[in-house]
Amino acid sequence: MRHLFNSDNFQIYMQSIKTRLTVLSFLQFAVWGTYLISLGQFLGPSGLGDKIAWFYSIVGFVSLFMPALIGIIADKWIQAQRLLGICHILAAAFMGCAWLYAQAHSQLEFGPFFTLFSLSIAFYMPTIALSNTLSFRVITNAGMDPVVTFPPIRVMGTVGFIASMWFVNCAYFHDGIFGFTISESNPMANFRFQYTDMQLFACAVLEIILGIFSFSLPSCPSMGDGGKKRTLSDRLGLSAFKLFSDRKMALFFVFSMLLGVALQITNGFATTFITSFKGDPVYASTFGANNSTLLTSLSQISEALCILLIPFCLKRFGIKKVMLMAMLAWVLRFGLFGFGDPGSGLWMLVLSMIFYGVAFDFFNVSGALFVDRETDDSIKASSQGLFMLMTNGVGASVGTLIAGDIVNHYCKWQMVDGEAYMLGDWKSAWLIFAGYSLVVSILFAILFKYKHVVARGDEIKKAEAETIELE
Repeated sequence: MRHLFNSDNFQIYMQSIKTRLTVLSFLQFAVWGTYLISLGQFLGPSGLGDKIAWFYSIVGFVSLFMPALIGIIADKWIQAQRLLGICHILAAAFMGCAWLYAQAHSQLEFGPFFTLFSLSIAFYMPTIALSNTLSFRVITNAGMDPVVTFPPIRVMGTVGFIASMWFVNCAYFHDGIFGFTISESNPMANFRFQYTDMQLFACAVLEIILGIFSFSLPSCPSMGDGGKKRTLSDRLGLSAFKLFSDRKMALFFVFSMLLGVALQITNGFATTFITSFKGDPVYASTFGANNSTLLTSLSQISEALCILLIPFCLKRFGIKKVMLMAMLAWVLRFGLFGFGDPGSGLWMLVLSMIFYGVAFDFFNVSGALFVDRETDDSIKASSQGLFMLMTNGVGASVGTLIAGDIVNHYCKWQMVDGEAYMLGDWKSAWLIFAGYSLVVSILFAILFKYKHVVARGDEIKKAEAETIELE
């Protein structure tokens, strides 16, 4: 490709690609950040507090089939950027309908609201794997190294997520009045988006913008059949499942599923847990208890910083040690939540947020890079869909429902001074989650056989091209 441009034009072209993919990443996760962390704070007072786990498990259930299905379509029939735009616009439409329903009902009925929300999630979740596939393919076609180029692009996704969290934490809208506040003394504090259905409205607006923007992305043609004779399995896009015939890949996907159990637990209950301290007079006036979404955003700030460490860590330690770091970070994430509070124990909550960056990035981003590197071009999108299925699908759906039962066993929604909070023995719930993560870590260290060779001397260039080696 370089021979088609002079040096200056080539650099402009490369920067244009990076810029557009960076905007894609920013918006992709800004959409999710509008509600993923704060949804429980809206559902509880709206009458669906005991159903919070279902709204997070649906992320897993739709990931059982939708990312793989959309990946198949992208691999074989529709260009990825066009399919991405279609999915986002459909997701925006259903989320907008969910917001309109909530506007008309102060107390929500589970059936209709959950259905609309689920349909939106069904079209959003595949876009995560699809945007990864598009980014990897465009980067590779431009002659760039995904391991080096992708993490700085992906880090802007985390920045977008953080920006949305800060927005819904501070923005309020009531009686036609719009503004921002972080002060609980402000009479509009209880109308901030983090507590109301306006977080859904913000999500729908951003998703419409992203859907339109997606059509402007670099062309990413489907792989098609390439003139080759295909089996029925190939045509149905089931070829990615043959990866399970490889012991190393099979173990990778199984442990991805087991670790995926942890992914939605803090998303579903972190802000609800921190806000619950408002029901305790000792902590009711603390900054953290009144700005739980803002406090939780420290997790995503840590995530943004940790993404930049991934290229070095993968080259230096390899996929096994990187994933083991993620698993142990989940142990610390949950354990520190168990002992922390917004008062004298605030430092433990902050430290827990810091460990989240390692826990999430070293698993999700490294895993996506690993899958892209280890799979054939013809099934890359399907393989990313399979990775999503095992993590955000099987793992997250089962894990969130079990976590919901555990939290509901130890904690109950109660009214305090006219406001609803989920109060109870949160410590026991968090320590159960920490214990589970520790068991998974130990099993992974024992069962996943791995050999990573760090080259020296004349082999260093070869190592930069082949940084991950499995035996």
